[in-house]
Amino acid sequence: MTSRRGAIAGGLALALVGPSAFAQTAGGPFGMIGRITARPGQRAALARLLIGGTAAMPGCLAYLVAEDVANPDLLWVTEAWDSEASHKASLALPAVRDAIRQGMPMIAGSDTAATTRPLNAKASA
Repeated sequence: MTSRRGAIAGGLALALVGPSAFAQTAGGPFGMIGRITARPGQRAALARLLIGGTAAMPGCLAYLVAEDVANPDLLWVTEAWDSEASHKASLALPAVRDAIRQGMPMIAGSDTAATTRPLNAKASA
């Protein structure tokens, strides 16, 4: 499913750890895995914000928000995009900027992030 949610999580992760954490990939598919720590009691609300939304996000191939089973405040966010440019373009959308603004107060921090090159991500039909 493609939606604004991928860009929301990406934007939140980018805002938390900074652009230098996401090394440039050499064209083709672009992915990110982020670990976001919610403020105590805010994980469910933050997850709903990340998952919510129905607007199409060009280039978003896959998006997953997962709760950490050992830490009640931790979320893992995995994204796959057709390109890094598609991901960056999504961050400029007003709805995404608004969701980032709403999500930031729910976040205690982010201490890891990885850039990946998806090998089998497919666009949703």
